[in-house]
Amino acid sequence: MNYRKVPFFNYPAVFQSRKAEILATITDVAERGAFIMQKDLEEFEANLAKFTSSKYAFGVADGTAAIVIALKASGVQPGDEVILPSHTFIATASSVHFVGAKPILADCGPDHMLDAKSVEKKITSKTRAILPVQLNGRTCNMAALQSLADKHGLLIVEDAAQALGSKFNGKCAGTFGKAGTISFYPAKTLGAFGDAGAVLTSDDETAKLVRALRDHGRGEDNEIVMWGYNSRLDNIQAAILNLKLKYYEEDVSRRREIASRYQSQLGELKQLQLPPAPESEKEHYDVFQNYELEADDRDGLRNYLNEAGVGTLVQWGGRAVHHMKKLGLDGSDLVYTDAMFKRCMMIPMHPYLSNDDVDFVSETIRNFYKR
Repeated sequence: MNYRKVPFFNYPAVFQSRKAEILATITDVAERGAFIMQKDLEEFEANLAKFTSSKYAFGVADGTAAIVIALKASGVQPGDEVILPSHTFIATASSVHFVGAKPILADCGPDHMLDAKSVEKKITSKTRAILPVQLNGRTCNMAALQSLADKHGLLIVEDAAQALGSKFNGKCAGTFGKAGTISFYPAKTLGAFGDAGAVLTSDDETAKLVRALRDHGRGEDNEIVMWGYNSRLDNIQAAILNLKLKYYEEDVSRRREIASRYQSQLGELKQLQLPPAPESEKEHYDVFQNYELEADDRDGLRNYLNEAGVGTLVQWGGRAVHHMKKLGLDGSDLVYTDAMFKRCMMIPMHPYLSNDDVDFVSETIRNFYKR
């Protein structure tokens, strides 16, 4: 067996790729002593709003805080029900819980995204919102979900943690509903050097509430107008993100090139189900946060890749939210999610991969199925 070290993600490369600019950015903020709620944050928020075609963008402490604040600002109340996929990080469901609402788990489809037919079956008189998770750098079929929301008078609040710049019918993830959220966890497509997140909205009243909720309940005149959180995005992270945003489309372009390369080299393997290829669907523009596929003998393939030096991962530690039995959430009818979690895995996908890295991963997978 050939060996080549191809880590699942390369954290040092994030820094090394633009080391001089990053160090200059951090030094500038430090020398100004501008650490909290300064011009760098304002500039980043303005640039993020422009990038997503959103009226407002607010930097917050992390992606989980973003969801909590977005739900509260959008009007989700204690006792409400919020429908979300079980194929998501626990933070999506816990955010619903911590605003006093009940997470209701729905199934996903073959593209691993929230399935509208499953959502419709979950709607009750207590349902207040649909919380689509824009997963793996892809946006859900928002036409179907928006139709459901309009039909039943429901809010849409998006968890677009993994999908900055992803689009459905030309509209950015995070901008379809009352509010949307982004995570800037270091491994995300736009990653901070620590925890960071944002809330997007184009609704004036929601924006007013988000602004207060993230900063101890302060209104625009600095008076306390409500109970709030300490959830401000610090200025160093904002400055780093603002720098990296300039290169974001370049990085996404590289991710899409890698996805196309995987598709060309692995697409004919009947043992795999690959994510949709770039340009294969006119409605979708995917940014490929992850490259999540389904594989026959998934565990055997992962072991084989590991022995060859290739890092892989199964999202959420291999458990959907309804598999976390101590939480007591019903997932008895999530047929596709259950089947998928026996087969799904992710292979390396980040802009620091070389073509030789990608080719080695593909060749190793092909060799596994030739045995």
